Amino acid sequence: MSQDVKLKVLGIEKSFPGVKALDQIEFSVRKGTVHVLCGENGAGKSTLMKIINGIYQPDAGQIIIDGVEVKIKNPIQARQLGIGMIFQELNYIPEMTIEESLFVGNWPLDKAGKVDWKEIRKRTLALLKAENLNYRPDMKLKDLTVSDIQMLEILKAISYNSDIIIMDEPTSAITNKEVEVLFSKIFELKARGAAIIYISHKMDEIFRIADDITVFRDGKVIDSKPKAELDIESVIALMVGRKLGNDFPKVEVPIGAPILKVEALNSSKFKDINFEIKKGEIVGFAGLMGAGRTEVMRSVFGLDPYRSGKIIKDGKEIKIKNVKDSIDHKIVMLSEDRRRYGILPVRSVRENISITNLKRFIKKGKLHAKEEFETVKYYCDKMKVKTPTYETNISSLSGGNQQKVLLAKWLITDPEVFIVDEPTRGIDVGAKYEIYKLISDLVSEGKSVIMVSSELPELIGMCDRIYVMAKGEIMGVLDKPEFTQENIMRLATGTTSNN
Repeated sequence: MSQDVKLKVLGIEKSFPGVKALDQIEFSVRKGTVHVLCGENGAGKSTLMKIINGIYQPDAGQIIIDGVEVKIKNPIQARQLGIGMIFQELNYIPEMTIEESLFVGNWPLDKAGKVDWKEIRKRTLALLKAENLNYRPDMKLKDLTVSDIQMLEILKAISYNSDIIIMDEPTSAITNKEVEVLFSKIFELKARGAAIIYISHKMDEIFRIADDITVFRDGKVIDSKPKAELDIESVIALMVGRKLGNDFPKVEVPIGAPILKVEALNSSKFKDINFEIKKGEIVGFAGLMGAGRTEVMRSVFGLDPYRSGKIIKDGKEIKIKNVKDSIDHKIVMLSEDRRRYGILPVRSVRENISITNLKRFIKKGKLHAKEEFETVKYYCDKMKVKTPTYETNISSLSGGNQQKVLLAKWLITDPEVFIVDEPTRGIDVGAKYEIYKLISDLVSEGKSVIMVSSELPELIGMCDRIYVMAKGEIMGVLDKPEFTQENIMRLATGTTSNN
């Protein structure tokens, strides 16, 4: 074994009921390098990382660190072995403060053996200052954005001075500016000799920071090579085992009359919002983190109140005071944070899908299980959900498959206006294509889609018009001939306005 190898896995296998998640996995990570793992959702990447971090136990195989085989029984032991991990899914306790979150499970103790809160405050302030993060240590996580929480998770992982650091989709919920901060940290860690395992679906990121690339498919290692021997097209082909064709399968459909109008909508988080969407149209909402896009959509969907303004559906003003009102008016929303607002983590795939339309399956107080099963099967097949059974707990599915279940959950209500907030966040290229295809199918049926996204290429590739927001206001709206990343960014940064 090369002296440069920090971590090696040999013959790792792992099965869950009805599915073999990992099959004879082997690869090595060298000191002072970034080893990128690629593969579609469900390919086995996150499962392997949870084994290395001690969350799962392998059925077979070896984990070797610095030439010595180790048995990692839990995350505490993993940390003692110098392993730190940033998770794809943000598993956090909303009522915890920032300082509690940073040191949970790693409390500094005073001489009496009690938690040393003064030391925790001191270290938290030092960490936040060092990373130029303007947070109060006593702020609760529930008051932070997804981006804020992701940055804190990154900070927590690198603050342990680990020499093996696993980063599972670390940039899925942070801004471009924060990505640059993360990459500068990665380069520092490499210089220190750390071995970094980096999971990402973003090809531009992969080819910017990778030294080596390993491609997974269906629980197996398909190929593992230095970055110099691969290119984007070859990696995608290895990942999906097929050519995808056009990245954005947008079909041109007849655009009908306006179906939804928002007039002069105001709240504490946005002001004077005016937009409309027509039947068969895909309307995008672009903007930097904190621009107010999600907040507007939450109010339209009835999750948050608005102070004033009108929501007009099919030419008539409607009152949306809660989510039920929105669903009754055939308006649904896929949230950007599927863990917090989307899935019911302790329930099955079947229950997560059918819950939005139980009245369809309950007749005279009795659940018609066969009709429910057939409906769930139809939408799972349509979305190509990979699950051992429909009774499988949704938490055991990959992030991409959870997202597909959530899409199915809303499709079962037969919506007319579908709001999708960051629909492809943390999802591989194959699953992205399937979701784009579904969106195209929806508008082909005369439905309307509002797409909120931080990925400009997907807005440009999928939308008919794009509204751009900054600081809680709509700065302008672009038609197809005006679609460029430069035009969107000028509006998003408040450089110009074409209202």
